Amino acid sequence: MADITLHKDNGSPTTSIPNRFIDKYMINANGEYVKIYLYLLRCMNSPDCSFSISKTADKFDHTEKDIQRALRYWEKMSLLRLEYAEDTSISGIYLLEPLEPSETGNDDAVPLKKADAPLGSTQASAAKPVYSANDIQSFRQKEEVQEMLFVAERYLGRPLTPTDTQSMLYWYDTLGLSADLIVYLMEYCIAGGHSSLHYMERVALAWKSSGIRTVAEAKHNASSHNKLHFAVMKSMGIQGRSLVPAESAYIEKWNKDLGFGQEMITEACSRTILAIHQPNFEYTDRILANWKKHGVQTPAAVKKADKDFQAAKNASKPSRAAVIKTAAANRFTSFPQRTYNIDQLEAELLNSTR
Repeated sequence: MADITLHKDNGSPTTSIPNRFIDKYMINANGEYVKIYLYLLRCMNSPDCSFSISKTADKFDHTEKDIQRALRYWEKMSLLRLEYAEDTSISGIYLLEPLEPSETGNDDAVPLKKADAPLGSTQASAAKPVYSANDIQSFRQKEEVQEMLFVAERYLGRPLTPTDTQSMLYWYDTLGLSADLIVYLMEYCIAGGHSSLHYMERVALAWKSSGIRTVAEAKHNASSHNKLHFAVMKSMGIQGRSLVPAESAYIEKWNKDLGFGQEMITEACSRTILAIHQPNFEYTDRILANWKKHGVQTPAAVKKADKDFQAAKNASKPSRAAVIKTAAANRFTSFPQRTYNIDQLEAELLNSTR
């Protein structure tokens, strides 16, 4: 069919949607989640737009849990960061810039935590500081900082911009990453084809959140992450492609949020294939969520749960003798039983002899 030409009127207010969201993130997302994300963008572009979980739930005819579920999904997709109050309620939402499509394949999961813009009037609780010229000069007096910045220029293949320097000092000073760890971070990201400092900062924030403080810990984390993703792909029979961001997010949830290790996760993946004969991360998620709900955390506990389930199933079945007895009784009672009035029969018999 011929191409269709698109036109528009430019008079009405508009909301800008990143092309990367449409090209990469929207394709695999639940339609209701997409609505919530677009509404967030709408609120960000309208100073008079107030956002709350309850109001949004009413607006879209959802429950508050539906809205929270959508927000957590986009957080796992690294498109926003949630901030929480002391009572664990959501107090702030920070929209993040979508990563380039090449940065969202089956490589190291790069989490969120960089606040690009606040939603509504909520202020960033951990805003990046702006270092003055004197501050920068003071940092440059340290030999390890000098070496860190020097190596960074070599890795990037260009002189550092003032923004680059601000970012790296933020990792070093505010996040508390050592100069050696920052150098390894850059090496690690560039080796994976990611030379964007924006991408590197997300890695830095993820390592900070995970308590990674040394190069050895960072290497171990990367190795474990890659090993788990490969094991899941093997268990699911996924070949010839990389995991999409939504699939990687599921794996992170199973490992970090639910607390399952590789053996339990791959067991759930294998059961998924046996049950429905195709990779389905939602199905696996239900298996693991059910195990978590019932405290099944080890392979031994899985075997016991299977055994208990089978025993309960067998106990609910009637014995063969009971089945035969019931069938015989049913054959007898399946015919309508006659009732007789003896006095009436005697009277009819007497009348017939007269």
